[in-house]
Amino acid sequence: MEQTTNQQPGLRRELGTPGAVLMGLGSILGTGAFVSIGIAAGITGPSVILATALAALVATCNALNSAQLAAAHPVSGGAYEYGYRLLHPAAGFTAGWMFLCAKTASAATAALGFAGYTLHALGVETHGALVGLALAAVIVLTALVAGGIRRSNTANTAIVLFTIGALLAFILGVLPAGVRQGGANLTPFFGGEDGAGTFLQATALMFVAFTGYGRIATLGEEVHNPRHTIPRAIIITLVISALLYIGLALAAVAAAGAGALGTLTEVRAAAPLEAVADAYAGAWVAWIVGLGAVTAMLGVLLNLILGLSRVLLAMARRGDAPRFLATIGADSGAPAASVWAVGIAIAALAFLGDVKTTWSFSAFTVLVYYAINNLAALRLPAEERLYPRFWAAGGLAACLFLAFWVDVQVWMAGLALIGAGLAGHWTRRWLRPAA
Repeated sequence: MEQTTNQQPGLRRELGTPGAVLMGLGSILGTGAFVSIGIAAGITGPSVILATALAALVATCNALNSAQLAAAHPVSGGAYEYGYRLLHPAAGFTAGWMFLCAKTASAATAALGFAGYTLHALGVETHGALVGLALAAVIVLTALVAGGIRRSNTANTAIVLFTIGALLAFILGVLPAGVRQGGANLTPFFGGEDGAGTFLQATALMFVAFTGYGRIATLGEEVHNPRHTIPRAIIITLVISALLYIGLALAAVAAAGAGALGTLTEVRAAAPLEAVADAYAGAWVAWIVGLGAVTAMLGVLLNLILGLSRVLLAMARRGDAPRFLATIGADSGAPAASVWAVGIAIAALAFLGDVKTTWSFSAFTVLVYYAINNLAALRLPAEERLYPRFWAAGGLAACLFLAFWVDVQVWMAGLALIGAGLAGHWTRRWLRPAA
C-alpha cells in the first residue's frame, strides 16, 4: 500500500448533503436519460426496462463501496486514490487513466448533445454551428468551475431542478399513450437479436448512465463531515435516479415501442425523447423535454469538468501528471490549472461525434474503473468498513462480467489504451530522479 504524498493546501469544504445529492443527480441525469435509454432499447427491445433495473442493482453495489471508501478516505480523486492507497500504484494509475479517458469523451458527447438539442430547437442543422456552440459551452462552464465549488453548486442546483421537472413532465405526458399501447409495445419482452447477449450489452450501456454518483466521491475533499454526508448523498442520489430511469424507460417503450425509440435515437441522436413527447404528449411537453435535455447536458458537462479536474489534481499531486496542475487558487479555492486543462481536452474531443461508439467506450472504461474501486473496497480494514464485504465482491464480479459484453473492438481498444497508459506511467517513474 502507498500512503498519500500530498503536502499541498486542501480544497474548501462547501457542500452539505443536499448540495452533494444535487451534484450526483446533475452528473447522472443527462446523456443517460436522453440518449442511452434509446440506444439500449434499440439493442434489447422492451427488456431495456429490466436492463435498467439490473444496471441500477450493479450500480448499488458500486455505490455502497464508493460511499465507504470516500468516507474512510475523504480526498479528491475517487478510485485513483483508493487504488493507490489500498491496492498498488499501477491499479490507482489505471483507475485514474480510465476515468480521464472515459469521462473526457463523455463530456465532449454532452457538449455536442447540448449543441444538438439547442440548434434543433432553433432550426439550425449545420456541423459548424454544432461544433461552435459545443465549444462555447465548454469554455463558459470551464470558467464557471474554475471560479470555485460554490459557484458551481449554485449553477448545478438550478440546472438539476429544471431537468427533473422536464423528465417528470415526459413520464406523465406519455403515460396515457403508454397505458393504451403498452400491451402491444411491451411484447415480446426480450426483443434483441441475440437474447441474453444483447440484454447484457444493454445492461452494460445502462450501467454507465448511473455512474455519475461517483462524482460525489471525487469531491470528497469539498464535502462537510464526509463520513456522514457522502454515504447518505450517494444512496439518495442512486434511489432517485433509478426510479426516474426505470419510469422513463417504461413510459417511453410502452408509448412508442422499443424499435421506434431505438430508430429515433439513431436518426435524431440528441432528441429521441423530445420526438416521443411530440408524438404522444403534445407540443408543449416536447418543448419542455427539449429544454430539459439542454439543461441536462449542461449539468452533465459541468459535473464532468468538476470530477475530471479533481482526478487530474490528485494525479498531479502524486506526480502522475505535471505538478503545476496541483496548484489551488487562493481566491477561488479551486484547482484552476487542472480545470482549464480538462476544458481544453474536452474541447479538442468535441470535434468528434459517434454517440454509440463513444458511449460503448465509456461503458468499458468506466466498468474497469469501478472494478478497481470495488477491489479497493475489499481491502478496507474492518474498522473503516460500513457495509458487508459481499457488496464489494458482487460489484467487482458484475463490473468485470459486464465490461466484456460491449463490442469486441471497443473492449480491445480499451485494453490497448490501458497498456499504453501503464507503459507511459512506468517509463515516467523509471526516468524520474530518485528522491
